[in-house]
Amino acid sequence: MRIAVVGGGIGGLCLAHGLRKAGVDVAVYERDRSRTDRLQGYRVHINPDGAAGLEECLPARNWQRFVESAGTSDNGFGFLTEQLKPLLVLDAEEEKHYSASRITLRQVLLDGLDVQFGKRFVRYEQNDAIRLHFEDGTTAECDVLVGADGIRSRVRAQYLPHAGTEEVGITAVAGKLFLDDHDWIPRSLLVRANSIIPTSRCGMFLVTHDGLGRSDADGVLFDNVRPYLMWAYAAKDLDLSDGMQSEVLRRISGWSPDLRRIVEASPEETVSQWHIRSSKPIERWRSTNVTLLGDAIHAMTPMRGIGANIALKDARLLARCVAEGGDAIARYEAEMYEYGFAAVRDSLRAAKQFAQGSPVSRTLFRTVLRTAAAMPALKRAMF
Repeated sequence: MRIAVVGGGIGGLCLAHGLRKAGVDVAVYERDRSRTDRLQGYRVHINPDGAAGLEECLPARNWQRFVESAGTSDNGFGFLTEQLKPLLVLDAEEEKHYSASRITLRQVLLDGLDVQFGKRFVRYEQNDAIRLHFEDGTTAECDVLVGADGIRSRVRAQYLPHAGTEEVGITAVAGKLFLDDHDWIPRSLLVRANSIIPTSRCGMFLVTHDGLGRSDADGVLFDNVRPYLMWAYAAKDLDLSDGMQSEVLRRISGWSPDLRRIVEASPEETVSQWHIRSSKPIERWRSTNVTLLGDAIHAMTPMRGIGANIALKDARLLARCVAEGGDAIARYEAEMYEYGFAAVRDSLRAAKQFAQGSPVSRTLFRTVLRTAAAMPALKRAMF
């Protein structure tokens, strides 16, 4: 059986390793022109589900390289007011979490794979076999096609044209402050991830990433080995016409001086905006020899930080199903549909709570958090 994976992102590359490990003939087609095209700066949180997918699919050497190059994220989670007063601090989980440089993770995932770069997928034809057509005029054949080509998936557009994503009415601005240049940041923002819960209709998230990272023969890639504090501010009606940082600073003018200084001191080139999108809910479809993985089918808001981990969970499950044989795609899609779209719903709800809740509901939520902090039994029941 020949399997073609369209898309060389985290999920697609992890799947390719898992299939190779199972002895399956797999080819990966990536629209980027080279392995160093996609040099994304923000790091990604890998939770136990994602780590399990990587460990099971990757060769032992690649997995060990991932572990050695990724920092750990095990210091719990805090809810703070906009004046940095603690509402509730959650203890670290027993299971290990990782903070991975996207640049290094991409290097780890590409190692050992013969990815065909510069292959922008256009369409496919289904006859006895599936014929893929690429923008450069070339074609390829396979028995099973996996669309792992992200939120704007062309495979999905042809296979499930009624599916797709929609804007949720929330815009986020994110940036990062390099820690090796700034030693004044409050310790409470350095030792754990934190969510700022103001009474106004907005939210802010902050997390530090250590300086672990590796670079390949091309040398140090951007900030791959520099520690930084990442921040993200989100609201429903941001006006960014006068600049992203200016708008955030205007919105948080009454907040803690340290939070304002973090935004103001972040290098302009590290600041970007995200128009938050989420997959539309769809009915379960009939399985064929075409399927989808990750954001191509269940794109979710970033507010729970689980998108990459769900894609890795997809890769692990699909590789297992193919290795077991039989109606592999149907079994994969039946399970993936349930947990994937559940994650979409949870992430969408989290996004709306993060950026759109009314002042009354947010004040009530702050009261609940303070109460849980004072009552360990309630805290355990809630979290």
